[in-house]
Amino acid sequence: MRKDVRILLVGEPKVGKTSLIMSLVSEEFPNVVPYRAEEITIPADVTPERVPTHIVDYSEAEQTDEQLFQEINKVSPCALMLIFTALVPLILVGNKSDLVEHSSMETILPIMNQYSEIETCVECSAKNLKNISELFYYAQKAVLHPTGPLYCPEKKMKSLCVKALSRIFKVSDLDNDGTLNDNELNFFQRTCFNSPLEPRALEDVKNVVRKNLSEGVCNDGLTLKGFLFLHTLFIQRGRHETTWTVLRRFGYDDDLELNQDYLFPLLKIPPDSTTELNHNAYLFLQSVFDKHDKDQDCALSPEELADLFDVFPYMPWGADVNNTVCTNEQGWITYQGYLSQWTLTTYLDVQRCLEYLGYLGFSIIAEQESQAAGITVTRDKKIDLQKKQTQRSVFRCNVFGDGGSGKSSFLQAFLGRNLTEHKSYYAINTTYVYGQEKYLLVNFDYLSDVDLACDVVCLVYDVSNPHSFEYCANVFKQYFLDSKTPCMMIAAKSDLPEVKQMFGCSPLEFCRRYRMPPPQSFTCNTAAAPSRNIYTRLTTMAMYPHMSPTDLKTSTFWLRASMGATVFAVLGFAMYRVLLKPR
Repeated sequence: MRKDVRILLVGEPKVGKTSLIMSLVSEEFPNVVPYRAEEITIPADVTPERVPTHIVDYSEAEQTDEQLFQEINKVSPCALMLIFTALVPLILVGNKSDLVEHSSMETILPIMNQYSEIETCVECSAKNLKNISELFYYAQKAVLHPTGPLYCPEKKMKSLCVKALSRIFKVSDLDNDGTLNDNELNFFQRTCFNSPLEPRALEDVKNVVRKNLSEGVCNDGLTLKGFLFLHTLFIQRGRHETTWTVLRRFGYDDDLELNQDYLFPLLKIPPDSTTELNHNAYLFLQSVFDKHDKDQDCALSPEELADLFDVFPYMPWGADVNNTVCTNEQGWITYQGYLSQWTLTTYLDVQRCLEYLGYLGFSIIAEQESQAAGITVTRDKKIDLQKKQTQRSVFRCNVFGDGGSGKSSFLQAFLGRNLTEHKSYYAINTTYVYGQEKYLLVNFDYLSDVDLACDVVCLVYDVSNPHSFEYCANVFKQYFLDSKTPCMMIAAKSDLPEVKQMFGCSPLEFCRRYRMPPPQSFTCNTAAAPSRNIYTRLTTMAMYPHMSPTDLKTSTFWLRASMGATVFAVLGFAMYRVLLKPR
């Protein structure tokens, strides 16, 4: 909403512009009227809308046309016009009503219908103070709650308004059954107007809709058609402020576009810090998943996913998402894959994540100040190293390897897939270390565009290719030899016959020399799902970069971490199924 209102009075000489201003200020008709009144400001605390209002007089005798246009450019999108002379949203004022015995409204109405810029028409008298306060109230209201963006002269709601209110309805439909039940209506009422409706008032609202629209109420809940009908009724009865209050509460500006401040709240991210979703955001996203997973199969079909993103102006997830997160046998994104994709977006592009949360109405439904309330900015990684502990939940693993070494397969195996043609530069999934659920983001880069900002490095070579290891060794010595980032060597395609690597030393000797864990055998060419142990090890190294290779290669260390992963993965899925079970 605007922080102030500026109103310009324009009209031919002697129509009473200055008298209107002076009668408003002094509450009596002036004996002497100057050519032009000085600009006055009405404080916010004495206006109905609680917004300071500036009133500007124009005098043809004292000012030029150029000055008039300058004033029009400065004015709020509303002017009080005593003669219709400007193409801006305006109020048409009929002054000196004390001099006539009849109303001129019948003459004026055709003009109002012809020009959509005219918000309303008011007859008044500066001499007997008739409708003076009302006149300026309507002017202020026309600026703060204009009719133009909402309603057509053809007596129907404009398409942008319908689109905005439809999104608001869908966001407020917490169980996604196509109607707003009493609980949802009361939540909506508290959200927008800070107070619930009494049961009797709720029934009265629904009865009004039932009486006028047969499809407006279904199963005792308000349908989208009924919701739109109510707002059409508010607008037709001059209660634009009701609809505007709803629109602005849900983030819309005067042009019925979502505010940039709403979609992209300020979020400061210091260097060497990362961004993660916090508990409140995960709870909200889980509720969004639940309300769209109509068949409760813990996956979103293409239709369910399209329904979820119906409140967006575009489809935010492309086909590559299916190769980045876990899917079920049908290729549908699972519950875990859904949360993983949100985690990935938050980590890589937090501003995009804030935008997405805005479309879904996070700050409104979760009753938070802004979308930024769903984001945790982690502390500097250097502090984690000093304290030898971290509160972070998302860790990044960069994968390097020569062409054909198996990088893509390594990423897809993290998602539970065996040999596959799927290819993605990212894969993200959960791992469990000592019973703690963490997200590991695995991605591979080309050295021409390498990003060294990561928590752990994975160097992949093909055991059946004698020249494959040399690439990994050179990458390590060039980029990570003096780095504190832990590194792991992956002996990929271990199901194939191993050949001697054409390098100065064996992979095992290389790892010993540079105090790395021994090469880890890996293959995804198995009948069973690929082992996840290696990803648990990578996550553990990322969480505890200060630990020595001796500690990391002990069997008891990995056994504790892996056992935690297995137990908590089973428990986590079982608990989720219990939560989904209908009560």
